[in-house]
Amino acid sequence: MSNSAISIRYAKALLNIASAEKQVDQYAKELDGVAAVLQREDLLRLLLDSPTFPLAKKTAIMDEIVQQLELCSGMGKFLDLLLEKGRIAYLPQIGINYRNYADELSGVVRANIKAANKLTKKRTEEIQQGLEKQTGKQVVLSVETDKSLIGGLQAEMGGKLFDGSVKTQLKRIADTLAKG
Repeated sequence: MSNSAISIRYAKALLNIASAEKQVDQYAKELDGVAAVLQREDLLRLLLDSPTFPLAKKTAIMDEIVQQLELCSGMGKFLDLLLEKGRIAYLPQIGINYRNYADELSGVVRANIKAANKLTKKRTEEIQQGLEKQTGKQVVLSVETDKSLIGGLQAEMGGKLFDGSVKTQLKRIADTLAKG
């Protein structure tokens, strides 16, 4: 089974549990928290993923993480299952898939906006409202500044890139001139 299929299966199972407990957002935050810890701590991640390190010790370490991060018992059980099945390395991808399915369930679309200059709050709200009107869903924006765009915006939403940057327009002109 591929990495993608495994992470999708676990993400859907976790979403079913979270939905039944009406804790979809809480589970998403907790999953992100654990993934961040494992990403930051290389040695910890290697220990938990090691096939030669005893499962009992892995579980004890994970229980300590669950306690320190104050995670719910359902998340603790889920993490223990990942350890038991040797799937803890899939946690980052499970988190991404979980967030996508949770957003789909709640009617939320995430959009990443890159602008050449810092956007005002008013402009950000206008973009968000325009996207919400276009999609008919609630839009959660992530905005960042990228000076290399020269001017304009790039918006990535639902796996599609909408590029209105000056950099891309100049590249198109250069390509057209190069072709003759």
